[in-house]
Amino acid sequence: MLGLTSEEAKKRLREYGPNALPERPAEPFSRKLLRQFQSPLIYILLLALLVDLLLWLYEGARGVPLESLVILAILLLNALLGAFQEKRSEEALKRLKALAEPSVWVLRDGRFQRLSARELVPGDVVRLEAGDRVPADGVLLEGSGLLVDESVLTGESVPVEKGVGEEVFAGTLLVRGRALLEVTRTGAQSAMGRIAHLLAGMEEEKTPLERRLHAFGHRVARLVLLLALALLLLGFLVEGFSAKVVLFAVALAVAAVPEGLPAVLTLALALGVERMARRKAVVRRLAAVEALGSVTVIATDKTGTLTENRMEVQEVLSEDPQRALLAMVLCNDADLATGAGDPLELGLLRYASRFVDVEEVRRRNPRLSERPFDSAWKFMRVTTPWGSFLKGAPEALIPRLALPQEEQARLFEEAEAHAAKGFRLLALAFGEGEREEGLEFLGFVLLLDPPRPEVPEAVARVLKAGVRVVMVTGDHPATALAIARRVGIPAEVVATGEEIGELSDEELLEVDVFARVRPEDKLRIVEALQKAGEVVAMTGDGVNDAPALKRADVGVAMGQRGSDVSREVADLVLLDDNFATIVAAIEEGRNIYENIQKFIRFVFSTNVSLVLVIALGMVLAVLAGLRDAAGHLLLPLTALQVLWINFVTDGPPALALGLDQNPGVLSRPPRPKDSPLLDGSSVRFILLTGSLKAGMTLALLLLLPRWLDMGAVQSAVFHFMAIGQVFFAYPARRTHITPLPNPYLNGIIVFEILLQLLVGTLAPGLLQVVPIPPWTWFLVLGAALLAWGMAEGVYRVVWRKEGRG
Repeated sequence: MLGLTSEEAKKRLREYGPNALPERPAEPFSRKLLRQFQSPLIYILLLALLVDLLLWLYEGARGVPLESLVILAILLLNALLGAFQEKRSEEALKRLKALAEPSVWVLRDGRFQRLSARELVPGDVVRLEAGDRVPADGVLLEGSGLLVDESVLTGESVPVEKGVGEEVFAGTLLVRGRALLEVTRTGAQSAMGRIAHLLAGMEEEKTPLERRLHAFGHRVARLVLLLALALLLLGFLVEGFSAKVVLFAVALAVAAVPEGLPAVLTLALALGVERMARRKAVVRRLAAVEALGSVTVIATDKTGTLTENRMEVQEVLSEDPQRALLAMVLCNDADLATGAGDPLELGLLRYASRFVDVEEVRRRNPRLSERPFDSAWKFMRVTTPWGSFLKGAPEALIPRLALPQEEQARLFEEAEAHAAKGFRLLALAFGEGEREEGLEFLGFVLLLDPPRPEVPEAVARVLKAGVRVVMVTGDHPATALAIARRVGIPAEVVATGEEIGELSDEELLEVDVFARVRPEDKLRIVEALQKAGEVVAMTGDGVNDAPALKRADVGVAMGQRGSDVSREVADLVLLDDNFATIVAAIEEGRNIYENIQKFIRFVFSTNVSLVLVIALGMVLAVLAGLRDAAGHLLLPLTALQVLWINFVTDGPPALALGLDQNPGVLSRPPRPKDSPLLDGSSVRFILLTGSLKAGMTLALLLLLPRWLDMGAVQSAVFHFMAIGQVFFAYPARRTHITPLPNPYLNGIIVFEILLQLLVGTLAPGLLQVVPIPPWTWFLVLGAALLAWGMAEGVYRVVWRKEGRG
């Protein structure tokens, strides 16, 4: 069997197209743009725009409605930024999805090659193993004892037995056995392609963070409307109906809305997801980014995750080494020439090839029947003309041996002793015909899978971060315990799959190593941990791991050795199957959430100060009799100036805060999964710093009229608010963690200050400002620096006194 040639495959790929389901048409950019306006915060700005336009018309539509045009421009710019960022995020996730796409063993040019499932064409011969999703419609060429789950097509949950010559369909799942499949239909022509319209209707859900932000926006909008209404009533009581009073209310509404927050949030998540991909962790669902920051327990597999998945035979303990070698070669589904197959079986073949010709042995001993390995019975049988060879777990095969109880007990003790040294053990046996009882013992195979060198450090880091690590493996309990201790897991209590059913949920919480587990045991372990309030990340690679992966808060699938179904239900796919990558993903998840907290603190500190300045400024104007040249109450800041501060002054530093690196995120315990968007310390920081800057602004508003006219006073107040705000990015970024220097933030702050100086000196009138004397600039800069210094003091009061720094 040679399969297709590469040239013929290329020709057929051009003819039939890629083996991929028809994708849902991309959402038009115009619809993305319109969706950016579906926010309670944006509704406030739209209302402000409408009111401002009506006032302009009420006053005779004289001149250009500058404030209205700027509000409209900022609304459009914000929508464009949000839509572009959403498009960028979608493209990034699409690229990441391509990384996690299934690959298959395909017979090309006479040898099996690992290729993307998209490259399959009719006529290809594909090798499938238990846990693989059937990549295309086809006919079975080889296989016995095959079970296929067709529920995705038929809705029938009971797997169906399949034999040679029968057809299997794309999207179904090989539950048991190994098969060769000749592809007949691919892509849209396959069975799955015909039901692709069902998948096209699926909508992406909002992440928990997005839902919390949406609810938060509703609360802010209601508060803003109440404040604006109160301001209107106060103004009408003092002035009667006045356009100026309405402008006060418009300015207050604009001041309270953090226009750039949705775009900054989307950017932070997108950048974090891309950083995770560079660290070999592919995020399949954005909700996993938030859950990663709250993980309290990692339930990890051993083989390939904590170890190198490079099973090498160290020794064969047998009194009949020739037949032991036959068992290792014949009771084996791997292909040594191509490297296709289970790593353990490849290790057996590499060892056997030193002494025998593997292909010649298989040719002389054809397979008559077989019983594939399954976790339910923990052994594999292959029957040849000479009899049956079996390999499997010692506890599964030793009771089947034709030996007295005492001899079986001795073999169990011997297996236990070797497993305690960290070896993985396989028992080999032989039986007449298809016998599976009364077997002849052929010996033990001792294999060693060394721990990955980077894992001990990763385990130490995650333990320091307050995350518990438990091992969940199918290995022998003594082997599992030895490896756990070697990588630094503080393991004391071990339970096997047989014991798990007898333990209560409370007793399960005490177990550090779960050995010889069955798939249903994994689900029970996850549920018991979650019931105790833990946030669980569970690793898995087999088809039977899917329920546990789906139930876990963060399901982690293996990208290299994982089955297709495990990758489909997982939230995270590890491209290198490495435990250290899980730790890196948790670190990145915490880093993302930390940065989100920073720019929310920074942005809302500004909004609090602006609202206080507008609202209290009106009260002070009434009490102190501050009026502009037209005799109206003095408005501390116009709506146009507020928009400049909120969008131009706040936006770039907030984006730069999303690039912060926080090396200390793993030095803290996990964040509770139900923690509020802003914790108590952040709320206090926002209120204190916002009030501080508002107090200094109002002081300038009261003092400067002694030396300056009211136009210059208003301009000086505007410059102080803008310049003072950018300095507040520094205390906002330091909480209980000291971040690394951020050159992007430093550069943006310098740029923002220079921009403000240019606006005030070279473009008077652009933002309804007038030139101010040079000494006033020194006063503004000095006051901004003083406010920064006082905000740093607030940081120490809020965070340090709580023992957070």
